[in-house]
Amino acid sequence: MHYDIFNGDADGICALHQLRLDTPCPDAILITGVKRDIALLSTLQDVKQSSLTVLDISLESNRHFLEELLNNSNEILYIDHHFSGVIPETPALTAQINTSPDICTSLIVDSLLQGRYRKWAIVAAFGDNLHDAAHKAAQTLFLSMQELEQLQELGELLNYNGYGATLADLYFHPADLYRAIHPFADPLDFIHSSPEIVILRQGFQQDMVMALRQSAINPDNTNRIFHFPDTTWARRVSGVFANLKAQEKKEAAHALIVDNEDSTLRISVRAPLAHRRNADTLCRAFPTGGGRAAAAGINKLPPEMLDDFITAFQATYDGFASSANHI
Repeated sequence: MHYDIFNGDADGICALHQLRLDTPCPDAILITGVKRDIALLSTLQDVKQSSLTVLDISLESNRHFLEELLNNSNEILYIDHHFSGVIPETPALTAQINTSPDICTSLIVDSLLQGRYRKWAIVAAFGDNLHDAAHKAAQTLFLSMQELEQLQELGELLNYNGYGATLADLYFHPADLYRAIHPFADPLDFIHSSPEIVILRQGFQQDMVMALRQSAINPDNTNRIFHFPDTTWARRVSGVFANLKAQEKKEAAHALIVDNEDSTLRISVRAPLAHRRNADTLCRAFPTGGGRAAAAGINKLPPEMLDDFITAFQATYDGFASSANHI
């Protein structure tokens, strides 16, 4: 038995798609969820003597479950770009982990496959807000500006679909979205024929109208903080909105606070694009926090810790903003 376990965002979907274009595995069992459902290995503790491919979820967040799977005689390929901690040393685990702030899981897969499906890696890089990396990868393909813009939109829409507190917030289950793109070796063909992208485009445009009406709660500070209400549109658009604001003001850090239904707070942090660092360490200092150096988050911040988070956010990034203002 084989299992494909992948993050439900653009990077996880495109990473798996590249691998399965190269090495088909039609009987694989797909395990995925909303973008922030990262402890996916917790659902597989009864699996024994099988093979698993794990993509775009933090090893550190799954360490206990990973060790159990390894103890159950499973063979695991693990490809990721999030903080991993110490990687277990065993022949049963093949780990390709690169935490550089300018790389994503799909770009790691692209390197392993020697660029055979690079357009999909470009889609993922755009989805992860790695525009410079996406443009660099695209230089080898001689794409037109229109084609590059289409790949960017697809990446952002795939990522948009992954955000939400539960699967009910999403337009498509990430596994279904993966199945929809699976027949297409070229993402441009998917774009031109996909009913899914039409639905996602319409939903994204409607949600962004609501999001762009929201003002920063600290307008006098270079590093901006936004606060969204507990609504479906806010949960869906939160990640893409944070990426948009980061692109809009590259010397600034950004934090987006979204109210959860249970009165906790969901936090998205984007490090300044000019200084892609420390988002992961900032968020890991709080319960349910994690991510990578350039972009990280906290799933359920207790409301009484919000002031502590804002203080830590400002302390982490005020120095970067000051130095940028003097360049």
